[in-house]
Amino acid sequence: MARVIAELCQNHLGDRVLLKDMVWAAAGAGADYAKIQTIRVRELTHRERFEEGRHEHGVVQCIRRPYQPEYDRLSPLELSPDIERWFREECARAGLRALTSVFTRAAVRDVVAAGFGEVKVPSYDCASFPLLLDLRGRFSHVHVSTGATRDDEIAAAAQVLSGTSFSLLHCVTVYPTPLESMNLARIEWLRRFTPSVGFSDHSLVARDGIKASLCALALGADVIERHFTVLPADRTKDGPVSITPDRLAELCRWAKAPRDDLARYVQEAIPEREAMTGVATRELSNEELLNRDYYRGRFASRVGGRWIYNWEDEAIP
Repeated sequence: MARVIAELCQNHLGDRVLLKDMVWAAAGAGADYAKIQTIRVRELTHRERFEEGRHEHGVVQCIRRPYQPEYDRLSPLELSPDIERWFREECARAGLRALTSVFTRAAVRDVVAAGFGEVKVPSYDCASFPLLLDLRGRFSHVHVSTGATRDDEIAAAAQVLSGTSFSLLHCVTVYPTPLESMNLARIEWLRRFTPSVGFSDHSLVARDGIKASLCALALGADVIERHFTVLPADRTKDGPVSITPDRLAELCRWAKAPRDDLARYVQEAIPEREAMTGVATRELSNEELLNRDYYRGRFASRVGGRWIYNWEDEAIP
């Protein structure tokens, strides 16, 4: 049976009461994990080239994402180490495994101190090998998203984690992701590196529901990560790509259903399945490369008055 991760992301709005409601709603829907994000706003980096972005001949060369609005947006969404510890304990009370994404090497110590047994590496850090080394041996299992990462980088990441328990999750870093851009054939390609492979789904819920997740399950994914909310879609930034409890319950039922039944349903009810399958290997799209350019290095560890990025092989106190 496949495992389902309810990614709470920042849909909790920094509100502990809402976060608790989300944990229990995810448990009631049948999820295996609830996941938060260990974001420290003080680790948001200011990079001048993203203040205005850059266009040449009408083509975007660098996206515009000014520092101050992003800092102001994230500040009320940050969870303290005490709340992260409480979240892990609340998940245990609800019968869920607790999971968090770690965005900097310095934040690893907070995740360890909060008692998380498993951890998630966001797509843009799949190739941040010093971060992977920091995580290796400290957690019983590491989940790594592979979006916006080249094939050779994925192979190198798997080598760093070799001998440990880890999953590789296929992901397309276009938000929302059109069904025809899914390239779910990557799931089988990832299996050459680890027996545990999955899919992190960023499709538009109002248009596509959970079609991509079901096709990924039919293609052998044993982990599905899906953004989750208990609020209307327009209440949060991630709302449009987040499923509500009824959709999560449907996803969890199919994740635990016999694969033959699922394959039959996909064949009969999802005509987009072939378009979603796509190809196993491909070049990253321009949009993915632009997103990689911004998000890889969006956060960094502040040590001794300078930034240390996750791919830099320097000691973190």
